[in-house]
Order: sequence, then C-alpha cells, then structure tokens
Amino acid sequence: MSRVLIVDDDILLLTTLEAMLVDEGFDVVAVDGGHKAVSVLQSQPFDVVLIDMVMPGMDGFQTIRECRRINPEMPIVAMTGILFRESANTPNFAAMAATLSGMRILHKPFDQTTLGNALRAAAQSAGHARESGPSLGA
Repeated sequence: MSRVLIVDDDILLLTTLEAMLVDEGFDVVAVDGGHKAVSVLQSQPFDVVLIDMVMPGMDGFQTIRECRRINPEMPIVAMTGILFRESANTPNFAAMAATLSGMRILHKPFDQTTLGNALRAAAQSAGHARESGPSLGA
C-alpha cells in the first residue's frame, strides 16, 4: 500500500482528500501546512507527497524545496486552483513548476479517480510504490 503525505492549509479540503485517498487504497497522513509536513517527512517514510501550492506561511514551493532537501527523489504532486497567470502579482505556476523536475500538477477541482491515478503514477514512475500498493487500473 502506498503511503501518501497530504499537505494543505484548508482543513475541510484536507479531510476530503484524506477520505478520497483512503477509499482509493492509500495509507494517508494529512497535515495542515508546510512546516508540519517537513517535520513529518523527517521522521516517516512516504511514497509520494501531495502539496497545495497556495498556503500561508510556508507556501507550496518552499515546502517542495524542503521535501527535496530531505529526500531529493521524493515523488511530488502539486495541486492548485490557479490555472493561469491572472496578473503580475499572481505566480505563474506552470513556469515555476517547469523548474521543479519530475513534479506533476493537478488543477482543482479534480475527481477521486484522477487524484488516485496521479499519485499512483508518481509513486510508480519514481520506483517508490510498495509491492502491495494499488495498481494503476484500480
């Protein structure tokens, strides 16, 4: 079973994502913020990390940098509700993500199957999926 760390500041969404992934067959740990994610990553192994890009305090990019520092090979799936650059003050997530090699981006809203498939693919492509984890066709 693949272990997933979910990082989001929205507690309601965090709870919803956790339920969706448990239903998809994942072992899930959910934390509300980048600082908590870094702490958990330093003490527990995960197959893939799901990170919201827009969070107060430590944002998604800072969290990803810390995840890479802890484990450079860690598969990461980012999620964001921002599809395009709305103004000069809005980050250009597509351009920024291109600099973070091997990272996948999910645009909110997404459904349970899309989420499960993206996390399985990320874990499997990096060779981090556990032997007994759910298959891509599940």
